[in-house]
Amino acid sequence: MAAEQTQLDDDTPREACGVVGIYAPGKAVAHLSYLCLYALQHRGQESAGIATSDGEMITVVKDMGLVSNVFNDRILAGLDGHLGIGQTRYSTTGSSSWRNAQPVYRGVAKREFALGHNGNLTNTETLAKEAGMLPGTITSDSDLVAELVAKEIELKADHSSSDGRELERALSEVLPSLEGAFSFVLMDEANIIGIRDPNGFRPLCLGKLDEGWVIASETPALDIVGAHFVREIEPGEMVVISATGVRSIYPFSPERVDPKLCIFEFVYFARPDSQLYAQNVHHARVRMGEQLASQAPAEADLVMGVPESGIPAAEGYARKSGIPYAQGLVKNRYIGRTFIAPNQELRSLGVRMKLNPLRDTIEGNRLVVVDDSIVRGTTTRAMVRMLREAGAEEIHMRISSPPYRWPCFYGMDTGSKSELLASNLTVQEIEEYLDVDSLSYLTLDRLMEATGATNAGFCAACLTGVYPVQIPENLSKEILEIKSSQSEIETPLHAGKEQILFPDNTTNRDIRELS
Repeated sequence: MAAEQTQLDDDTPREACGVVGIYAPGKAVAHLSYLCLYALQHRGQESAGIATSDGEMITVVKDMGLVSNVFNDRILAGLDGHLGIGQTRYSTTGSSSWRNAQPVYRGVAKREFALGHNGNLTNTETLAKEAGMLPGTITSDSDLVAELVAKEIELKADHSSSDGRELERALSEVLPSLEGAFSFVLMDEANIIGIRDPNGFRPLCLGKLDEGWVIASETPALDIVGAHFVREIEPGEMVVISATGVRSIYPFSPERVDPKLCIFEFVYFARPDSQLYAQNVHHARVRMGEQLASQAPAEADLVMGVPESGIPAAEGYARKSGIPYAQGLVKNRYIGRTFIAPNQELRSLGVRMKLNPLRDTIEGNRLVVVDDSIVRGTTTRAMVRMLREAGAEEIHMRISSPPYRWPCFYGMDTGSKSELLASNLTVQEIEEYLDVDSLSYLTLDRLMEATGATNAGFCAACLTGVYPVQIPENLSKEILEIKSSQSEIETPLHAGKEQILFPDNTTNRDIRELS
């Protein structure tokens, strides 16, 4: 694309995708899958796809765009079958193209299967080399997994009779070699399979229909089709759904199982009506705001949240502080996630396409403005300028998570370390860059407490620089893109010396003294 494509919400992390799998004899599975994907649209807006099976043949439809753009009644009517999977994608590996839209399909040794993936593998390059794949033969980590599974099915095809379990056996062989974040849904002609990596970086849950089962990234996808939430799929678990019922298989060694749900599922990614670790996400975000009010009080006239994800924390801040809550920004809900702009002037106008201030609310008032995170800072800076122009007397910025300083390798798209505002500036320098009267980030211990699941297990690598799964050297080069100003960064965390985990053939490096 010739023109520069700029994310209007570039002050927030961006996710990988949402996945769903449904086994429901006698039901319109394609339509149910569509509804589930619609409930998961927030997790990815680049492409959408559904695969269904009538027990004999798999049919796949996928295309670029939103779920409602890709599917209509005519297309859904052609997707016959009693089981199916679906995916809505935001690319973190592989280009944003039809070829990389999912579900990924393979037909091998008289068997068919389709795969949908949420997450990001960290050892894709190594696995491809070990399998003897030439550069360019795979287009994404999801494509690699499908190819490895297909090769395994083909390898065993001549040595065993078909009993319908070829896919799960192939997965049991392939899965232990995968590293990083992966919540998969797969299907063959007769089975639905859901898999969560040993750390459980990305969510996946199981729901029960009156006559069937649903696997989905988040619980609202269950709600929309009338499925009852049963439980979260455990880290390291493979759930197989077939005509005989539901079975669980554990293909990973016990020492690899270590729950590390991404903390930003609570902060930003998950829908507010989702349940994670038996906690309601909206209530957790409200508690984050209450914690912020206790940690960083401000003398102000009004509290306002940045739509949409900053609003629950703003409500909590207002409740705890006693400062009235007001709506100060109106969000245009009909704008797409991208805005093509050839220069900075038009990109600045793009922010106004998304947010517009309510002057009567803002003018003459001291504001506490609450948001969930700051990644690159450009949109936040433009928003502050709008509030100033609308007559705000003071602006006290409060962020319901710690400074975002490290790139994610497990399914969030944040760019390299040099692009992250808090990696290169101190909190005081960010305050000056944003032109706010004060700036405070929620500390990590208070954030964990606000989730209501402090001891359940979280990954906070983007906040601390400590990665639960080793990062290969070729990927870790991104981490080392550190500007000289990084050496004196202030932080609200206190954890002694932190280290990044590198492969065995490189040296662990002290990153910084956290103060």
